[in-house]
Amino acid sequence: MTRKKSTGIIFSALFAAIISVGCFIQIPLPSGIPIVLQDMFAMMAGLLLGPIYGTLSVLVFLIIGCLGLPVFSGKAGIQVLFGAPTCGFLIGYLVSAFVGGLFLHFLLSDKKTHSNFHSYLMIAAASVLASVVLFALGLLGFMHVTNSSFSKAFSVVVIPFLPGNLIKIFVMVPVTKKLRPIVNNYIK
Repeated sequence: MTRKKSTGIIFSALFAAIISVGCFIQIPLPSGIPIVLQDMFAMMAGLLLGPIYGTLSVLVFLIIGCLGLPVFSGKAGIQVLFGAPTCGFLIGYLVSAFVGGLFLHFLLSDKKTHSNFHSYLMIAAASVLASVVLFALGLLGFMHVTNSSFSKAFSVVVIPFLPGNLIKIFVMVPVTKKLRPIVNNYIK
C-alpha cells in the first residue's frame, strides 16, 4: 500500500470519528430530527478528502452506528439506518459526501490556478449541491417512514433547518478553502 493511500485511509478514519462526535452536539426539535453538526462534518469529508476517501469516512461512520455505537444522534443499530425518521439523512450523508466531493474535484481538477474568489465560489457551489442532495434524501426518508405528504415533510425537515444549514455552508467554505490544499499534499 502506498504512503498516500495509507494517509487517505487514516484521514477517512479521523473524519469518521469527527462525524460520530458531531451527534453529541445537537439541538432537539419537536419533529424528532435534531439539529446536529454531523451533516456538516459528513459533507466536509467529501469536500476535503474527495469523493473516495470522504465517502469511505461516512461509510465507516454508518457501519459504526449499525454495529451499536450510539452515533446516530444518540441512537444506534441498523433499524435506525432504515426505519427512523432520520434514515434519509443518514443515507444522505453518504451520498452528499460523494456528490460534493466529486463535484468539487471536477471543478478544481483543471491545472490552472483559480483566483480566491473563484475557488470560494466553486467550493460554495459544491457545498450547496451536497446540501441539496442531503435534504432531498432526508425528505424522502422522512416521507417514507412517517407516511407524510410532501408539503408536511418539507415544512418539518427542510424549512426549520435552512437557516442553520446556510450558517454551516458559510463555515464549510472557508474551512475547505484553507484545509483542502493541505490535505491534498498528503493524499493526492
